[in-house]
Amino acid sequence: MSLVVAALSGGVDSATAAALLVEQGHQVVGMTMRLYDARGTTAASGRCCGPRDIEDARAVCAHLGIPHHVIDLEREFADAVVEDFVEAYLAGETPNPCVKCNQHIKFSPLLQRARAIGADVLVTGHYARIIDGGLYRGRDAGKDQSYFLFSMPARELDAVRFPLGHLTKDEVRAEAHRFGLPNAAKDESQEICFVPDGDYAGFVSAQALRRGRALPTAGNIVDETGAVVGRHEGVHRFTVGQHRGLGNLTTREKLYVTAVDPAHAEVRVGPKTAAEKRELAIRDLRWLAPETDRLDAHVQVRHRGAPIAATITVSEGRANVQLAEPTVAAAGQAAVIYAGDRVLAGGWIQ
Repeated sequence: MSLVVAALSGGVDSATAAALLVEQGHQVVGMTMRLYDARGTTAASGRCCGPRDIEDARAVCAHLGIPHHVIDLEREFADAVVEDFVEAYLAGETPNPCVKCNQHIKFSPLLQRARAIGADVLVTGHYARIIDGGLYRGRDAGKDQSYFLFSMPARELDAVRFPLGHLTKDEVRAEAHRFGLPNAAKDESQEICFVPDGDYAGFVSAQALRRGRALPTAGNIVDETGAVVGRHEGVHRFTVGQHRGLGNLTTREKLYVTAVDPAHAEVRVGPKTAAEKRELAIRDLRWLAPETDRLDAHVQVRHRGAPIAATITVSEGRANVQLAEPTVAAAGQAAVIYAGDRVLAGGWIQ
């Protein structure tokens, strides 16, 4: 019997992962991260990372008969995830806070605490697989979370287990009911945990004011010719590829955001083809497989996006990606490189 730490979010997935390890005979300790103060927000009544989630995680541990600890990572989360999210939107980029959270928060700090109590393994409820030291897609294509995990430290793959990687969501629900888990029927959170009402622009505005930053000013929406076709209330309200929420434009043509220019308070729009790219520049490339300077693989630029065949050339932590077909891609989004189901590397679009 080995000592393992189960990262418990309060949701059914992480609870089922912990239950499976208990059933296998391991000595399991539950740890839940407190990432931000959710008091006074809708997160307090059941969104991810809210007070109710901590209570749900505690109830799961009581049901399984295992210890439960709450780890306060609020400051680290604010610095590594929330700050990055706000600054990216103010810079006209489209951030992915879940990737940053996995990179900086969900693995290293918990592994450090796990090792401090004599555990060498961290268990989470992610839908992904680790095979022979490599990260692979989860079996359930609709729930696969490998896209969000590419930035986790490669050195930690050997110390992490994903017990749900070979299961579908329906199978996980069935297992949760079999174990009699108190949160077996709990709904999933669909929003970013620290923006529980889904108002990203409002959150960015409020955080910018708290930091003494000037808010993005109102400006023009212009078409491909430079003609003004509308007005906006701040570039942080837009992302490349967006076609809803453009307001009252002076044309009935279906237009998409093709570029966001904070320096000139300008949002550019055009046909969808104008928002698509065949070539991407990737910065801060992180590897989960042996590094190489050139490869033919598939690249995925959105969690639900289809992988696209590509030729990738690598130099000094950056990559040039030549796509076999065009796709909409925004600066700041994650671009993840796959060979079949295996995650090779990933970075952020410039």
